[in-house]
Order: sequence, then C-alpha cells, then structure tokens
Amino acid sequence: MPKVSMFIPCTVDLLLPQVGEAAMLLLKRLGVRPSYHPEQTCCGQPLLNAGYRAEARRSAKHFLTTFWDEDIVVSPSGSCVCMIKQHYPELLKDEPAWHARALAQAEKTFELSQYLVNVLGASDVGAAYHGTVTYHESCHILRGLGVTEQPQHLIRNVRGAHYVALDNAQTCCGFGGEFAASYPDISGALVRDKVRSFLSSPAELLLVSEPGCLLNIKGYLHRHHPDKRVMHLAEFLIQQKVA
Repeated sequence: MPKVSMFIPCTVDLLLPQVGEAAMLLLKRLGVRPSYHPEQTCCGQPLLNAGYRAEARRSAKHFLTTFWDEDIVVSPSGSCVCMIKQHYPELLKDEPAWHARALAQAEKTFELSQYLVNVLGASDVGAAYHGTVTYHESCHILRGLGVTEQPQHLIRNVRGAHYVALDNAQTCCGFGGEFAASYPDISGALVRDKVRSFLSSPAELLLVSEPGCLLNIKGYLHRHHPDKRVMHLAEFLIQQKVA
C-alpha cells in the first residue's frame, strides 16, 4: 500500500475542512495510506506575496523540516504546491544546503489530481454523479504547474456525469489571495465574469481544484445565485451515489 503525507493548506484547515477530509477519503479509497503531520503550518505563500521574504523563508524551512522524511507529499491546493515546487528553490538559493532540500522536495510534492493521474495512473476513482458539470482552470494549477488534463480526465470518468467545457475556463476568477483584498473592484468584476460563463453553460455544477477559487466563487454565488453550486474536485470525486 503506497503512503503519502498530506499537506493541508490554511484555507482548507480554517474554512474548508470538508475538502481536506474528501482528499483523505479519496486516497484511502484508491488504496493509498495518507498521513498528517500536525506540526505543519502555512507554506508561506501569503508572506511572499506581501513581500515578507525573510518570513517566507522561515516558513519554507519549517515545511522542509516537517516533510523531509516523507517520500511523497500531496495537497488539494495547487497554489501551495506551486509555492513549494517553484518558489522554495528561489527563496533559498543563497543557502546551498536548504536549496538542495528545496529542489528535492519539489520532485516529491504533487497537487492532488496530478498525483492521482500521473503517479497512481487513476481514471475511474469509483465516483458517480447524474448531471452536467463544468470545470474552472485555476491560475496556479494551470500556469504554475501545467496541470490541465488531469482534473478533466478524472471528471470525464465519473459515472453518469456529463462534462462540458466552460467558456473562458482559463481566465482568472479574481481571487489571487492578497489581490482580492487589495483590488476588490477588479476582483469582483473578474468573479462576476467567471460566474456569467458558468450561468451561460448547461452545467448545474462548477468544479474547481483550488481552495482560493472555491472560496471566491462560492461567496459570489451565495450572494447572487444561491441556487447554483461550486465544489472542489476532491469533494466531487468521493461521491458514490447517483444524485
């Protein structure tokens, strides 16, 4: 039985615990034994985005120390995985020992759908859903990690689900972490446009793989279109009964 260590990001831990629980259940269903380090903390992405590089380096070192003995680390947040794989080596480039650790960690850290498809070779994960769904491509997952086919491959193999492409699926939803707080008008316009694309599609359910996008779109739908649903891919993939 393969083993993985789960990295649960701040937004999931504090606001979306159901996403972390779904990711754990999904891995267990596929014969993977997930574990969790309670001493894990933030990956440091908000600190880096705000310009606090020294503090971000401390977060990076804590992460590398916590997960160093693990063979594989999996997270349901592509932006955090992007931070680990791309920004840790740059942050620690002037400290050779830590830089080497960062490069090694990058090779064994995966976004959830990336791990399921690229490492496990998963297609049908035992999920079932009767209805039409679509998918939003989050910026960090698409542009930072190059992950695009993997989540769509998993969605297409859900029994009973009809997948349709979303217009402007690769356009930002407007979250961007600190961006949404610093530029609320622009962020609001972007999420409005994203939801318009969803509403104009035949889908009744919008799927995302990024917790930040989920929070942003879910909040907008709650305020303006409470009858419409958005869900993290992990939650969708643990459904086993046809709705």
